[in-house]
Amino acid sequence: MRGVEVIEAPAKSVLNRVAGMPFPWSINPYRGCYHQCVFCYARRTHTFLDEDGVNRWGSRIYVKTNAPAVLRTELAKRSWRHENVAIGTVTDPYQPLEGRYRLTRGILEALRDYDTPASLITRSPLVIRDIDVLAQLARVAGASVSVSIATLDERIARQIEPTVAPPKKRLQAVARLAQAGIKVHVALAPILPHITDSEEHVEAVVRAAREAGAHAVWHNTLHLHEVTREAFFGYLRANHPELIAHYASYYRGKYAPREVHDAIESRVTGALLRFPKQASAIIHPSGPLQLSLI
Repeated sequence: MRGVEVIEAPAKSVLNRVAGMPFPWSINPYRGCYHQCVFCYARRTHTFLDEDGVNRWGSRIYVKTNAPAVLRTELAKRSWRHENVAIGTVTDPYQPLEGRYRLTRGILEALRDYDTPASLITRSPLVIRDIDVLAQLARVAGASVSVSIATLDERIARQIEPTVAPPKKRLQAVARLAQAGIKVHVALAPILPHITDSEEHVEAVVRAAREAGAHAVWHNTLHLHEVTREAFFGYLRANHPELIAHYASYYRGKYAPREVHDAIESRVTGALLRFPKQASAIIHPSGPLQLSLI
């Protein structure tokens, strides 16, 4: 990939213990992300290595080349309790380099072989490459995939997610996963005040997600850590200078004020009620396909 410095960095450990989240463990086979989303909260993790999370987040990517092998060693320990593992919590596991390194696929295969359930989040349709392994994992232990779609407006999507596949491509991936019996969710995330938070924007994503066969739609409102704040305000200066004062007022800290959050929550709740869940066939651990309302 032009303009990207790839650093192969073997890992000593792959499983990360997580506190205060719905999942107890996480795995991230890469550090840094080619997608370069202007709102990415994970940009701050680059600073842990004294890297520039604003300008170098998408141009310097570390690849944990031995991740699947290390994971197998960790999963083979007698102390392993087969708890749920979240993949892609701070960097997209299906960014373009995955096409070459196939680390995420190797990780899924290891989890399958050691009967360990997993959840995965991505913005990339490359995930459909691994439908076979995801289906196997779903059968033996449980698996779910969240596909992030912040907006269906392709112009806005190109501005905020400059190197991500168009929303329609991601919806096609949702449909393929659903048809294969994979429990697939759409992450309407993050919702950007005054940019993607209108009833029209929210309803469009929810409706499309339901039509594609998503089992659930979840959302969150933009929050800005210090590094992400710098990157996001750069986007505002270039594309929405009229909103800079609003955002400076809203984001005196990391999170939007309660009134902004509640207004967005109301719009999403309304859209979910207008487009209810559908019965669909999903793969359950150690069992045949069966109808489930999720």
